Amino acid sequence: MTGSSTISCSACGAVAPATAKFCGSCGASLGPRRCAHCDAELSSRARFCHRCGRPLAPGLAPSARTGAQPVRSEQTAWIVAASVVAVLIGLIVWWVGRGTPAPATPDMANPGAAGAAPFAGGSPARAAPDISQMPPRERFDRLFNRVMAAADRGDSTTVTSFTPMALGAYAQLDTIDVDARYHAALLMLGVGGVPAALELADSIEAAQPGHLFGYLIRGTAADLAHDDSMRRQAYGDFLQHYQAEERANRPEYREHEPAIDEFRKEAEMAVKRPREQ
Repeated sequence: MTGSSTISCSACGAVAPATAKFCGSCGASLGPRRCAHCDAELSSRARFCHRCGRPLAPGLAPSARTGAQPVRSEQTAWIVAASVVAVLIGLIVWWVGRGTPAPATPDMANPGAAGAAPFAGGSPARAAPDISQMPPRERFDRLFNRVMAAADRGDSTTVTSFTPMALGAYAQLDTIDVDARYHAALLMLGVGGVPAALELADSIEAAQPGHLFGYLIRGTAADLAHDDSMRRQAYGDFLQHYQAEERANRPEYREHEPAIDEFRKEAEMAVKRPREQ
């Protein structure tokens, strides 16, 4: 029986300390929930708001009501989180239709432990840290890295299982910088969420006009959408701003230097190709 010093997670049933804010098993919020759009009070298991009908991302922190309209970054975060739920529902329907079982509920292991064997040399592998106790940005970065590592090795089950958790962590960030928006867009593109990723590209352009990440997002989205016009526009805008942005020496560019260099080469080849024809 759950004592007064513990509470049960409404999402997975795991027992957690009464002072915990997030479930250590599934990452769901343990506090009261409110709709981010209309501020209606929600039950712990609600998937849609009973007042406005908006979809709710699982395990999100309560919405803080200040009397003012939410800022654009908060709106974008919720749009992204809601969009990925819709995408994943479509994927699950497809899996069921083709007779393939849906992915198993993941544990909360960190990216480094994602591929670790249960036993190494006859000893149990080191237990993964409890990400629910991490600061919001570290939790988001851990989940993002896990999804990206899974994508690199072709593990689509882990990608579709952990992407909602990563986007839920993104929606809980107190401050959302350009690098976080870029990471969230990559997560969305990984599950086919082109419209939500383009919304994030718009938000990057609004926050820092000329920032290269917006063009990287649009170029990748164009590939997924098979939109040649969007791809050409992304290449042209990227090359137009590339030199000035390189001189700005932004730290996030150094972190993503391989992706930027690869996109630059693709853009230069695309510009050069028509001249040779």
